[in-house]
Amino acid sequence: MSEPLNYSAVTPRLGFPMLFTGQSQKEATVNEALILLDLVLGEGVLGVRNDPPTAPANGDTWIVGSLPVGEFSGHVNALAGWTEGGWRFVTPKNGWRVHDQSIGKNRLFRNSWQTAGEPVSPAGGAVVDVEARAAINALIQALRSADIFSSLV
Repeated sequence: MSEPLNYSAVTPRLGFPMLFTGQSQKEATVNEALILLDLVLGEGVLGVRNDPPTAPANGDTWIVGSLPVGEFSGHVNALAGWTEGGWRFVTPKNGWRVHDQSIGKNRLFRNSWQTAGEPVSPAGGAVVDVEARAAINALIQALRSADIFSSLV
């Protein structure tokens, strides 16, 4: 005898709502999933905030900081997006990346949001190796071009 199929109410990786046979108002579930998808895959985030902005535009998204207050309370590290229906929060998973527009850098989530630190260009020392310094500087420039490092602070 075969066992009945069991489905979760949400997708396994992103936690988006699922549809069910005979479900009424399917458009609400589909629209909620599309809103969450838009917030996660949109144009990145505007920055990191502990407090909700007073006049966000529809679609504006931030990373919730480590000391959230107000409507952000209880959502440390989440992506917080403003929608016509109010705030939506998406809990990040390890490996997620977003572009932080406020600093011009990509952030990687690894139990918290991190940015890559740019190494210091080589200088000084007892022996000057011009070729090694040129190679390291070329590597740093290539990483900047790939948007791994940014000249913005």
